[in-house]
Amino acid sequence: MFTRVANFCRKVLNREESEVDDIVSQPTITVIPREQHAISRKDISENALKVMYRLNKAGYEAWLVGGGVRDLLLGKKPKDFDVTTNATPDQVRKLFRNCRLVGRRFRLAHVMFGPEIIEVATFRGHHEENVSDRAISQRGQNGMLLRDNIFGSIEEDAQRRDFTINSLYYSVADFTVRDYVGGLQDLKLGIIRLIGDPETRYREDPVRMLRAVRFAARLDMQISPETGEPIPRLATLLNDVPPARLFEEALKLLQMGYGYNTYLLLREYSLFQPLFPTITRFFTEQGDSPMERIIAQVLKNTDTRIHNDMRVNPAFLFAALFWYPQIETAQKIAQESGLSWNDAFALAMNDVLDEACRSLAIPKRITALIRDIWQLQLRMSRRQGKRAWKLMEHPKFRAAYDLLELRAEAENNAELQRLARWWGEFQVSAPPAQKDMLNDLDDEPAARRRPRRQRRRAPRREGNA
Repeated sequence: MFTRVANFCRKVLNREESEVDDIVSQPTITVIPREQHAISRKDISENALKVMYRLNKAGYEAWLVGGGVRDLLLGKKPKDFDVTTNATPDQVRKLFRNCRLVGRRFRLAHVMFGPEIIEVATFRGHHEENVSDRAISQRGQNGMLLRDNIFGSIEEDAQRRDFTINSLYYSVADFTVRDYVGGLQDLKLGIIRLIGDPETRYREDPVRMLRAVRFAARLDMQISPETGEPIPRLATLLNDVPPARLFEEALKLLQMGYGYNTYLLLREYSLFQPLFPTITRFFTEQGDSPMERIIAQVLKNTDTRIHNDMRVNPAFLFAALFWYPQIETAQKIAQESGLSWNDAFALAMNDVLDEACRSLAIPKRITALIRDIWQLQLRMSRRQGKRAWKLMEHPKFRAAYDLLELRAEAENNAELQRLARWWGEFQVSAPPAQKDMLNDLDDEPAARRRPRRQRRRAPRREGNA
């Protein structure tokens, strides 16, 4: 009898404790009605609206979430629109014929409308310690999430997102915005804050460290102290991220219009080294080496071009970033092996690009262009005869000339500056003037001209040997 009473009391107490825990863990929901926020349907992609309306019509919840909501609240134009729902990926695919499922780690539905893709994600749930199905959830030894297909409620989904400012939800059903984690307050204060324990969340996905820096630079916000403190300690976790994914992240970091500010933050938080170990070895304490000056200038130029709606080429960016490691490696090979400069330069290209690709899986189509731009640097000083005209016909001549200008400015080298000015004038001159410029080269002092290589004559054969 006593045992039954004790068990009954224990059950009652445990139930009361669990109810208290549920109340404590229940997130505070802030609902912002239509008249109190600036989001309008006319600023949202028609295709995103179609997706949400069809999900609602089929009886599912559908919310605009993430960067789209954040940027609309900030008065910016979102670059894409993401939708979250309680429908599973398979249920989404049944609703949309133009849908395909992607991702193994995160199962997502992509609804395709020509060039525009609306990404639809199912609400994420919390990870349970007793989950044994590796197809649903799996972690690596370092805590990294290898699979994450546990579904839950919108409240759980809000807790599972990375930053508070990205955990805001907009509904087309009642036009409200919902905030479960204080994202609106952080948006007003200009703070990048990670949801949950920062070290745990970084170990789950180390790319979150790069995202924190990217959002801070792009939105001109500050990383909160508790969010930023673990980053330098955990930066080496990026070495466990697939190089192909890091390449895509590097383009987002440096070619989205805020590359220079991002670069400064990457160095501040020790994140530049895992991405570009080849470059980091040549950094100086003063930060004023030719390599560091050329990096700063190429990133500023890239930002300017993007803000002026001009095209940018990642091959040129990487050619400038890796130019001085390439030169240092070529000099070392030439000294140690006794090879000619051109042969040492060619071998150095292989070494530098191979090492770069171990961190960032730079595609071959880009490395081929980088090689072209580098090899043209050697040819631009040889302008006599028809060489200058032939050089200008090369598809990457303009990129090579731009790199030459950057080098002349970074090194403050009089000879390089004179060469860059000559090519700048030669490009815009009429053919008669170009001829005069080439004739003037023949009149230059011999010391200024590069000596021609003497062609070795083959020995004359005797007899029928």
